[in-house]
Amino acid sequence: QSGPVIDMPVPASFNDITQDPSLENYIGWVWYEKEVLLPLRWLQDDLNTRVVLRFGSAHYYSIVWVNGVQVVEHEGGHLPFEADISSIVQGSPGIPCRITVALNNTLTPHTLPPGSIQYMNDKTRYPKNYFVQNIRFDFFNYAGIHRPVVLYTTPSVYIDDITVTTTSSESVAMVQYQVSVVGSTLYSLSLSLHDQEGKVVATGDGPAGELKVLNPNLWWPYLMHENPGYRYSLEVKMQAQANGALLEDVYTLPVGIRTIHVTSTQFLINGRPFYFHGVNKHEDADIRGKGLDWPLVVKDFNLLRWLGANSFRTSHYPYAEEIMDLCDAYGIVVIDECPGVGIKMPESFGNKSLQHHLLVMEELIRRDKNRPSVVMWSVANEPASELPPAAYYFKTVIAHTKALDPSRPVTFVTDANYALDRGAPYVDVICVNSYFSWYHDPGHLEVIPLQLTTQFENWYKTYQKPIIQSEYGADSVPGLHSDPPLMFSEEYQKAMLREYHSVFDKKRKEYVIGELIWNFADFMTNQGTTRVLGNKKGIFTRQRQPKSAAFVLRERYWKIANESSCLPPIIKSHTLFL
Repeated sequence: QSGPVIDMPVPASFNDITQDPSLENYIGWVWYEKEVLLPLRWLQDDLNTRVVLRFGSAHYYSIVWVNGVQVVEHEGGHLPFEADISSIVQGSPGIPCRITVALNNTLTPHTLPPGSIQYMNDKTRYPKNYFVQNIRFDFFNYAGIHRPVVLYTTPSVYIDDITVTTTSSESVAMVQYQVSVVGSTLYSLSLSLHDQEGKVVATGDGPAGELKVLNPNLWWPYLMHENPGYRYSLEVKMQAQANGALLEDVYTLPVGIRTIHVTSTQFLINGRPFYFHGVNKHEDADIRGKGLDWPLVVKDFNLLRWLGANSFRTSHYPYAEEIMDLCDAYGIVVIDECPGVGIKMPESFGNKSLQHHLLVMEELIRRDKNRPSVVMWSVANEPASELPPAAYYFKTVIAHTKALDPSRPVTFVTDANYALDRGAPYVDVICVNSYFSWYHDPGHLEVIPLQLTTQFENWYKTYQKPIIQSEYGADSVPGLHSDPPLMFSEEYQKAMLREYHSVFDKKRKEYVIGELIWNFADFMTNQGTTRVLGNKKGIFTRQRQPKSAAFVLRERYWKIANESSCLPPIIKSHTLFL
């Protein structure tokens, strides 16, 4: 028994595709189904070929069947999952392979992000069994199969994972590697590292070791070097005997050679001070919702580079791998955030939530650990970190993250009071969100200098750790003008930015290491009396057209870049901001 069946594009959110208002705000199970014919050669050498079905992401809870056989379940809306379907498809060549996905977007106090279902029991005001999904985050909970679904093959003995870390000095770099092979213990591995011209610069063998690179080209951020985002190619070749055949699996991993070091006042990339002048983003656009869309992705990167932005945070969930690939290639620095947004209720700090949060960090790190663009993990955004259980919760999540990846600093983004925040003792960099003259003292731009200066000084005095202003901003309705500036006008957004910037300019000479505007572009939210077709804090509209604030930010970012970052890398300067 099936309900109505409609065509649904993949990748895309299902919410905005139809004219049906009940689908726009639908909560619960939806079903996707597709039949595909697999190449015969995948099915004939069935002993030595492994067929895998991979999802880039699906929001939120997925159960997948192939030809009626359940092959995988996955919780979490922003990370990949896959299933080995060889045994199901290889017995029946020529027969279509039917892929069925059941998807549920319900959020509970123990999901990431959390939410709650509220039943409205007043029968005089609501129909029978009426409920709403409550969320404590300010973006629309789009659902669907948001990223590509692919079928691929490997040999039955295959390269399962590679981990690379790098260290470097003036004239030599070391690339440490670990390779895991699944399917047999009898195999050989050979590795070769190629530069961008294709020349082999180092070779190695075996499952773990170190490659030595002389006079390396380092991976530099955009605007910090004339050749940003330099990547080598690490070719890993495995050979194994199985079932009387010689199997070969080859994987090529892009490798950026770069180091990160955090002091009490600076964030160093390759030994040079790095200042984050960037944005917060969302995966969000008209019609497709959170679905991966290549034209949009490339447009956004062109806008980022036009703006002079060198960085962004993946607010508030991991972004598509295709986006991360371009960050690596273009030298855009990333604070990689898990979906830990809206952790507000006491029950979201219990063991059930914690266990899932640790698993999500494992999935995220496994996916993004080899990316040179990723310089820091963020384990949450604006949690209720003043609650007593937050201390143990964040101590545990951050320790787990560092155990999985000792090579990167870890943070979470706070809007709690500096004196009450129970998670802050465990972070390496303080990331603070504040909206002075917007959510506090609305309309009073004159309070910003005092309040923002006090914010920075209180946090630094308490923790002696570098600080990033991880969010600040104001809504502006494009085309709405007012002088003197009034809230929601383009002029007010510009005026607020300028007040914040004058404080940043004083404090970046001391210990402020970054500023990330909220937000890159307008985005959809739940409906509410303060939201006019979504959040309007973008410096670009949802259609990616600039508001006045974009030009203010562009002028500022290029000025900062020209002051500091475009020094040739041979100049060793540790006084860039003095």
